[in-house]
Amino acid sequence: MNQYQTSPFSMPPVVKNLILINIVMWVAKYALFNLGIDLTELLGLHYPGSEHFRPYQFVTHLFMHGDFFHLAFNMFALYMFGKVLEMVWGPRRFMVYFFVTGLGAAALHSFVTYLEISSLQKGVAAFVNTPSPELLAAFVKSHLSHPATWVSDLVNNWGDAPNNAGYIQQSVDLVQRVLSEQMDIPTVGASGAIFGVLLGFGYLFPNTELMLLFPPVPIKAKYFVVGYGAIELYLGLTGTQAGVAHFAHLGGMLFGFILLKYWSKHSQKFY
Repeated sequence: MNQYQTSPFSMPPVVKNLILINIVMWVAKYALFNLGIDLTELLGLHYPGSEHFRPYQFVTHLFMHGDFFHLAFNMFALYMFGKVLEMVWGPRRFMVYFFVTGLGAAALHSFVTYLEISSLQKGVAAFVNTPSPELLAAFVKSHLSHPATWVSDLVNNWGDAPNNAGYIQQSVDLVQRVLSEQMDIPTVGASGAIFGVLLGFGYLFPNTELMLLFPPVPIKAKYFVVGYGAIELYLGLTGTQAGVAHFAHLGGMLFGFILLKYWSKHSQKFY
């Protein structure tokens, strides 16, 4: 096993380099955006049916983040829990674990997105075949949580003139635009891998007590991980917190658990 310094501020090499790369990419995102280069569009993970999708995005999205707090939370968790795992496993095994959980998270997220997009495509196709004010109202309610004023006006006005050709064309354009925009939303962040790291920490050190900030009470790592996973599952199934890839978080945990179980049965294969 590799030996590292025990200073609370020391970082093993893989964790240190992952944090540095993420910080550099976050700064580069804003610097290059001013030059007309959108790194989020280039490197964020798009739905495979999108014209912006590229296979390398399954890896590159792990190094792109949204706002500062998104980056700060992930890097803080990587520092706090990832360094412990790397000190126990060594850099090679930790790097394998990080990327397996990150790619697994992307795979599950892409699968769930496929199911959602497929359902949306069927809804759009059905609407285009038989457009009506009632179908548009149902579509807007299901897929637009905060519709623009003009969308609400379209729904209301079309109901008063259901045979108006202009309203029909506007409604068809609207539902097709919603589908296109949903397919082009990029997913960014190392959160899936970070949740895998949290799972790994809870698996190796289940009875270690963690001090929460809200509420400020201690909780054993195993309960923290199970509770966090349950919350993510609930939010993912209910769609309560839109814009967050909850199933990517669960994917990181799932693939982390599978890999840990595999390693426990093949302990001689210590990467």
